[in-house]
Amino acid sequence: MTANLAIDLDRSSPVPLYFQVAEQLAEAIRRGDLAPGSRLDNEILLADKLGLSRPTIRQAIQYLVDKGLLVRKRGVGTQVVHGQVKRSVELTSLYDDLRRAGQEPATQVLALEPRPVDEQIAPILGVAPGTQVLYLERLRFASSEPLALLHNWLPLSLAQLTAEDLETRGLYELLRSAGVRMRVANQRIGARAATLTEGRLLDERRGAPLLTMVRTTYDDQGRAVEHGSHVYRASHYSLEVTLIER
Repeated sequence: MTANLAIDLDRSSPVPLYFQVAEQLAEAIRRGDLAPGSRLDNEILLADKLGLSRPTIRQAIQYLVDKGLLVRKRGVGTQVVHGQVKRSVELTSLYDDLRRAGQEPATQVLALEPRPVDEQIAPILGVAPGTQVLYLERLRFASSEPLALLHNWLPLSLAQLTAEDLETRGLYELLRSAGVRMRVANQRIGARAATLTEGRLLDERRGAPLLTMVRTTYDDQGRAVEHGSHVYRASHYSLEVTLIER
């Protein structure tokens, strides 16, 4: 599969050759030139093609295995794994992030209805327990594969949302279109095992690792306009954070 892949090496560069090979293979995976499930040539063929030693090629492949881009399978060889969705931690919707990344987002609306809010979420939204709020449950797909199960609670009068709108546009885009000026969010990220229902919806086994995200979004007046509790397939999704020294 890598036979026609162009890998240009700068042998005068201080960058190690194994790392040059690994980075160019990683970029080919990100571009889609090496599709999920495609097999790499074996180490001997790759080493011969590039004029490198087998240990150098082995080190490059191991680097990508460690990063989760390749997997070694006995009797099959080295394969590209399913591309993981990487998302920066910003005040954006998953739908918009997937669309920008070319991941072909799709949404199945599982629930969209007024519900009395419970004692845990009521104070977050600044309402009394039992107050009717809009409850929203969606299954989000990326490139035709289930990626996340999303639960949201919103003030009932905030915006007129329809299932049709939510299947074609992101929640934050719809809120902004309704005049909601979202300003800041508090977010907590964690992990846990999938329940039987979550595993069925996300095409994972019961007990599979899931990333969790709980987020409350506030408008420019400091009012809570949305509370979300979401789970993501850890095998397909990760979050990236840029750290700045102050």
